[in-house]
Amino acid sequence: MTSGAANTASRHARFHWLNDVWPWLCAASVALSLLMLGALLALLLTRGLGHFWPAALEEVTLRSGETLAGEAVRDVALPQQPGNERLYFTGNQDIAGVRWRWVAVEEIAERSQPNDLIRLERSPWGDFIGRLVAIEQNGQRWEGDAAWQRLNTLLALPASQRPESQLLLATVNGQTLRQPLASVVSAEAPNAMNVWQKTVAWSDAVWRFLSEGPRAANTDGGVWPAIFGTVLMVILMSVIVTPFGVLAAIYLNEIAHQGKLTRLVRIGVRNLAGVPSIVYGVFGLGVFVYGIGGSLDEWFFNDTLPSPTFGTGGLLWASLTLALLTLPVVIVATEEGLARIPEAQREGAVALGATRLEMLTRIVLPMAAPAMLTGVILAVARAAGEVAPLMLVGVAKLAPQMPIDSEFPYLHLDRKFMHLGYHLFDTAFHGEDVQAAIPLVYATALLLVLIVLMLNLTAIFLRHYLRRQRGSEC
Repeated sequence: MTSGAANTASRHARFHWLNDVWPWLCAASVALSLLMLGALLALLLTRGLGHFWPAALEEVTLRSGETLAGEAVRDVALPQQPGNERLYFTGNQDIAGVRWRWVAVEEIAERSQPNDLIRLERSPWGDFIGRLVAIEQNGQRWEGDAAWQRLNTLLALPASQRPESQLLLATVNGQTLRQPLASVVSAEAPNAMNVWQKTVAWSDAVWRFLSEGPRAANTDGGVWPAIFGTVLMVILMSVIVTPFGVLAAIYLNEIAHQGKLTRLVRIGVRNLAGVPSIVYGVFGLGVFVYGIGGSLDEWFFNDTLPSPTFGTGGLLWASLTLALLTLPVVIVATEEGLARIPEAQREGAVALGATRLEMLTRIVLPMAAPAMLTGVILAVARAAGEVAPLMLVGVAKLAPQMPIDSEFPYLHLDRKFMHLGYHLFDTAFHGEDVQAAIPLVYATALLLVLIVLMLNLTAIFLRHYLRRQRGSEC
């Protein structure tokens, strides 16, 4: 065998080896990606949804004789010394001044889980952990099991129908407290509950998290205003960005002369997709809020100045800013879909007597509809998780008024709104109680992922339907 033939055979052997290994490397990358995604979802599910499960309450007696009650959260090793330290959530902030307590495990003399320990969720002051001594209402008094049954009966009524009552409570170390029933949100005795009762209580807690507003500086209560604001902003953004992105793509691919200028425009559009989102926020603040919004105030709301109406952040400016941010994504995806349509389809339509407008609207655009929806899907996925630009153009930590109500014009585009991404950021870094905020951070993150997934699946199903109807590819 000659030297050249030997080298050729050696190269072929190397390429053959690469061809055998390459599919396995691709499969391993996909498996690793799915594993990391599964680990993320498992973490969010266990930490987020597990927070609402009624955890057992412990009554702890220390070697010093002190008694406390609370939920055991976690154990950590003591620094530079043997032994562990246990974190308890003890509640009762209005009595003890703190809601958390670190206890050295070696100092615990006795632990128990009495069935009469209860946990009340209150507004304000957070949770109370202790015992229910009695309920007093209109001169009547219930004690013991009768008091607990009466409390559950009253809490089952709507808040407007609950009679004025006083709860007589006691901590495990003997301190007493009178608590108005009107400030009690929920009550549970987790040590006395079976699995079914805990499941019902867990479902109720999850529903209240989804349907109520936040309390206690976003470390308690629900996230309904943030859910509503996120979905509404994404829908408005999609309605704004889709026609502009589609029209821009049609012009670049179907109408504009394919010269140097068009190529430069395409390069600029693709580069805009990589611009940091905070830059769009600064642009939205300067152009939309101060520029256009300030002008609208001078023209139509001069009587309300210097208090701005549209010259401050709001739902409209946030939607426009995110529409501008996601516009390159929609343009690129739509133009790629238009480029994949065979030229014979256009020529055949024109040959049959269709005008150029009819060819675009009846042949090209329906075939490119799945690609347009692909662009919208990518835009929704990016916009729903963006936080930085929203901090400049309209998002609020707490919005007292919803953007939609029964007052004309019903949809108030000038109002500030809450967003799950910003709520997540604020809860994690600006809360007064970091320990209490951690479970809510996981729960909110899981909810944000599920909402993005729901919005994307809606567009994916619609795209799949259009594919089947038209038999096109995107």
